Amino acid sequence: MSSMKNKRFNLLLIAVVTLIALWSLWPTWRDYSFSRQLSSFSSQQDSLNFVLSHRNEIEDARQKSLKLGLDLKGGMHLVMEVDQVDLFSEKAWNRDARFDSLMAAVAKEARTSDADVVDLLSAAFKKDNIRLSRYFYDIRNTDGEIQGKLRTEAEDALVRAREIIRNRIDQYGVAEPMITTQGNRKIIIELPGVSDENRMRNLLKGTAKLEFRLLREPDALVRTLDRINSAMAAGTVAAASTGKPSTSPLFDLVSVSPGGSAVIDARNRDLVSSLLRDATVRELLPPDSEMLISARPETGSDAVSYHDLYLVKKTPELTGGVITEAKATFGSQGVQPEVLMSMNSEGTSKWARITGANIGKRVAIVLDGAVYSAPVVQSKIPNGNSVINGIQSLEEAKDLEIVLKAGALPAPVRIIEERTVGPSLGADYIRAGFQSMIWGFSAVVIFMIIYYRMAGLAADTALILNVLIVLSVLAGFNASLSLPGIAGIVLTVGMAVDANVLIYERIREEIADGRTVTAAVTQGYDKAFSSILDSHVTTLAAAFLLYTYGIGPIQGFAVTLMIGTAASLFTAIVVTREIFQFLLSRNKMTAKSFG
Repeated sequence: MSSMKNKRFNLLLIAVVTLIALWSLWPTWRDYSFSRQLSSFSSQQDSLNFVLSHRNEIEDARQKSLKLGLDLKGGMHLVMEVDQVDLFSEKAWNRDARFDSLMAAVAKEARTSDADVVDLLSAAFKKDNIRLSRYFYDIRNTDGEIQGKLRTEAEDALVRAREIIRNRIDQYGVAEPMITTQGNRKIIIELPGVSDENRMRNLLKGTAKLEFRLLREPDALVRTLDRINSAMAAGTVAAASTGKPSTSPLFDLVSVSPGGSAVIDARNRDLVSSLLRDATVRELLPPDSEMLISARPETGSDAVSYHDLYLVKKTPELTGGVITEAKATFGSQGVQPEVLMSMNSEGTSKWARITGANIGKRVAIVLDGAVYSAPVVQSKIPNGNSVINGIQSLEEAKDLEIVLKAGALPAPVRIIEERTVGPSLGADYIRAGFQSMIWGFSAVVIFMIIYYRMAGLAADTALILNVLIVLSVLAGFNASLSLPGIAGIVLTVGMAVDANVLIYERIREEIADGRTVTAAVTQGYDKAFSSILDSHVTTLAAAFLLYTYGIGPIQGFAVTLMIGTAASLFTAIVVTREIFQFLLSRNKMTAKSFG
């Protein structure tokens, strides 16, 4: 009775595993079928009509299908670097022109060197005979203590930047990205299947530093522009900062309206931006003030695009750290995209106090140093809500939603290396990888049939189920199949056959000793089980270590090896045994069935 129960359980288990594997791979087959159908249409209109009529099915199949890795599907490979010089500059408490000059020199050296930025910073300060405590932390700290604190800040910034970038990529919807750190300031990113490369670059580079700043009075803006204009006319502003003669008046670039607002021609944006970064110009600004340019241009009545120029308080009233939720939507008119934001309790109380104390004044919403909007405060806002508008497209609004939800990067990051793997290269890899798998699989299948006859056919059946299980698990968990993953499957095929060879050789020994085929099968499985279990457990342990301590391709290999090893243990011990039991019950097996 117990034997019958075990048999029924095993048959049910095999049926369930097989059905789940086929169900998990069904979307992959559907995605392949849709791709074939689309490529068969001769006209673009026919293919468009097909997509429109089957949109939900196509998107569902594509989302649930087996994903291909960067080396097979193509995509982006990026190396990004955290700007530690900017990070340390933000930590300084007593900044002056001398400090800015030193940090500029350190930044220039850091761009051409992989040396530790803290070491470069310490060397620059030591060369000028300046203690680090003059600008960093407590005046009583030694240089060694401050160096340790700066290194801790740098390590934390790298880890935070990696996690924020991971969150942004996950919200964007990239399947199986690979994100790792290298050294103390670099992040390696691999993004399979990414087609809109420019959008991804902007999404990753944006610091998402959100600030709410009060605008200075219009007459303060006019007076400041007059001072800058006079300095340029007198030649005290270096020509290199503007790219124009030093006596060129600022009002050649800036137009001021009678109401005190200022705009610049969009074609001169880079020129004015460079001018505003000049140290001499910054000294001409009122205390605690900064001049910023609008993020997006607007088209005037003369059909020329203009950017607004704002004079804002340098110290923000509120920062984006209080934002708890962001949502891209359309404005009340249903035309202009915008992002709605909600704040936590701390931000809500501060925002209520700020808006209540500044009714009738303008508050600039600044993201990464650019003004998105500067609305007039009409009344006190007690619920902690705010809006970013001045956005050109819903796609841009969604990207803003992503970066605001993921949080601000602790320091700016820049792309220092970028490679794009094209689809043709991916197709070559796919062809080579699958050919190696098919040739290896075919060679094993043919050998097993020739050498073990009917038993070999049973092993081949289990082998097919093994590969199906591996692919279905990858598809089911939305993992990606890479070239190293294919290598893991090929190795799994060899291991699965090795387990069957151990069992079959044991069975042949038992038959040679005079036992019946039924008794030989039972003894063969029982005696080979411990050896098979030991070999599979050690392989699983090795694959787990590879996954834990490896990166990128090594992890892809380890994942498929772990899945394949577990599957081969199941197919070798359970599946082939049930096939033999079925054949024995119908007297279809003899001693010759094992070669």
